[in-house]
Amino acid sequence: MSPSVPPASPSSPAPQPSFARRLTVEQVEEGVELAPKFDAEGLIAVVTTDADSGEVLMLAYMNAEALRRTLTDGEAYYWSRSRRCLWHKGATSGLIQKVVEMRIDDDQDAVWLRVRIDGGASCHVGFRSCFYRAVPVGRERDETAALRFVEDEKVFDAKAVYGDAPNPTRL
Repeated sequence: MSPSVPPASPSSPAPQPSFARRLTVEQVEEGVELAPKFDAEGLIAVVTTDADSGEVLMLAYMNAEALRRTLTDGEAYYWSRSRRCLWHKGATSGLIQKVVEMRIDDDQDAVWLRVRIDGGASCHVGFRSCFYRAVPVGRERDETAALRFVEDEKVFDAKAVYGDAPNPTRL
């Protein structure tokens, strides 16, 4: 995870996408202007899936800067709530998420990214997807029901990739 993002080169500043003001329900729901609704902390939820298989890879958040950088660069940027910094996904591991398509939901308060990743993994633990365990529900569930691994093999060794960098998971 990259703690900061370098500014655009002064000789060729990239145009920064702007967001429309949210004026009417019709404009937000049926218009053609991007007018994202960030929550009280300035964040918008992002579901990221594999562009080819449709598999859910992760749920993350973007702030306005992360959304702008994603739009401009075509690679996924997020806001790390645990580290409180902009996060260029894959900057440390080399598993960059290249955006194939970005969609916004009807009221523009959630984003869906379809991505391709050289190396094929998204989870900092080393699994392909951050959703690598199933939770027993209904008839499968009893008082001792354990999580079930649906991915049985890691794509990469997280310790080898991240070394002694702090783990982003917070208790």
